[in-house]
Amino acid sequence: MNEQHPLTQAVVDGRRKEVGALVTQCLEAGESAGSILENRLVPGMMIVGERFKQNEIFVPEMLIAARAMKEALKVLEPLLLVAGVKPEHTAVIGTVEGDLHDIGKNLVAMMWKGANIEVIDLGVNVPAAKFVESVKQHKPQLVGLSALLTTTMPAMRDTVKAIRDEGLAVKIVIGGAPITREFAREIGADGYSPDAGSAVDTAIELLRATA
Repeated sequence: MNEQHPLTQAVVDGRRKEVGALVTQCLEAGESAGSILENRLVPGMMIVGERFKQNEIFVPEMLIAARAMKEALKVLEPLLLVAGVKPEHTAVIGTVEGDLHDIGKNLVAMMWKGANIEVIDLGVNVPAAKFVESVKQHKPQLVGLSALLTTTMPAMRDTVKAIRDEGLAVKIVIGGAPITREFAREIGADGYSPDAGSAVDTAIELLRATA
């Protein structure tokens, strides 16, 4: 296996306390904020996503890596803003109405951020109308809907319908414990992800298709 850059490895290992200093070292060595994001951080989160899909790591390790990524972004975001470096794509994400679970949603949001997608997180218990309003306001290319309860699956169906009824040109990805690929097809979603690692692949696939 190729040896990773120390910053990439620190993200993969979830060494949150070290990533800030490593980002600063990269900047002092002359790397641009955009290059650090693209060549050091994004590959780290991609490795984490891959390991998660292969069952080599589990939710706790993934959360730890996501927090390390967050620390690195704290240092970089102001510099990216000044440099005018913006993510190419935007996503709106939330847990559907009636459902208060957020661990899966938070992981997907962090993985998407790690793949350099701007994420607007609406939180939990989000009514269909709020998703519609947010899509109109932020004009994302992607919407992520999460449900962990069988009882909130109808709310997911209603949300997809509400977005479609408004004629909004956006790709919808759904996921959560009771969700299946068949259900995604049935309610007219564009994609389904069984876990946060796959959610990145699904998102990238759909975004490429719309590019």
